[in-house]
Amino acid sequence: MTSTASEPTDADDRRWCHDALQGTSRTFALTVSALDEPMATEVCVSYLLCRVADTVEDAGHIPDEDQAELLSTYSRALDPDDATEIEAFVAAVEPWLPADLDDDWTVVARADRVGRTFDGLDPTAKAAVRDPIRELVDGMAMFVERHTETGGIRIESLDELEEYCWYVAGTVGTLVTNLLARDAPPERVRHLREHDRAFGLLLQLVNVAKDVTDDYYEENNVYLPAAWLREHDVDQERVCADENVPAVASVVRRVAEHATGYLDGARTYLEATPETSGNTLAAWAVPYLLAVGTLRELTDRPEDVIREGGVKVSQAEVFAIVEQFAEGVDREALSALSATVARQPFHRAG
Repeated sequence: MTSTASEPTDADDRRWCHDALQGTSRTFALTVSALDEPMATEVCVSYLLCRVADTVEDAGHIPDEDQAELLSTYSRALDPDDATEIEAFVAAVEPWLPADLDDDWTVVARADRVGRTFDGLDPTAKAAVRDPIRELVDGMAMFVERHTETGGIRIESLDELEEYCWYVAGTVGTLVTNLLARDAPPERVRHLREHDRAFGLLLQLVNVAKDVTDDYYEENNVYLPAAWLREHDVDQERVCADENVPAVASVVRRVAEHATGYLDGARTYLEATPETSGNTLAAWAVPYLLAVGTLRELTDRPEDVIREGGVKVSQAEVFAIVEQFAEGVDREALSALSATVARQPFHRAG
């Protein structure tokens, strides 16, 4: 079909997706900005497809049964063997769209445009990411259905927390590995597949530890394991209460300590990533080092997760890490750089 002035071209759709990413995730936007083509657009569009499901799953104003049905419709729309079209999901979610669309809900409302951009990707890229994305969507639907009686997700145990982190982040690690595996030698692919779970779970566990307040008040979800909170006589419904700050802080620190167990595996994953098809070490090393820095802050001041609404590394440290990679970082230097960030906020010399 020939494009007219009023019809968006493939280039317009790709540009729209990159612009949309800027508003949905600062960290992932940093990742994509460090990639070259075609990997940059492949990762951008794949992330936005995941973000659609994540926004629906986090929507506190949508009843659980409707959330699960929306996610099921979305999964079917992503299945090339199913007759369901992405427009069916857009029509189904339309009544639940907020009156004022923020960046996340704008992507949901225009899921058809994201899907159209996905359709224009190289067939090998689509084959690489489709199954992990559908596993993420189906896993989210399963968790929503599992916790319908509580009106929001309430994680019970460490095992359930890791299961949840797998579906929402481990699958993304598999997605990235599948993209990288297209051009990597078999031995390197083996190393990637052995450690991509560690990379995904590290990043998600950090999010769980730092976002307790937003998760509870904005999404009605509690990911801190109830079993760990009960050890301190804290009910999940009182996770943000002032009188429970010291107890909840100890659980936050415990989650952060558990996340540190994935640091070595995640770093090994980074060291094995090939720099082909537009991939770069910086794209994945920057979010890894930001996770390291956030773990440092979580360990030093876990009370701020409740008292201040979260912890994060400073903008100055983010800029310094990004600039360090702009000048080039050898893979062999990644371990030493990680150790530096784990000790103190990173500042470039000079």
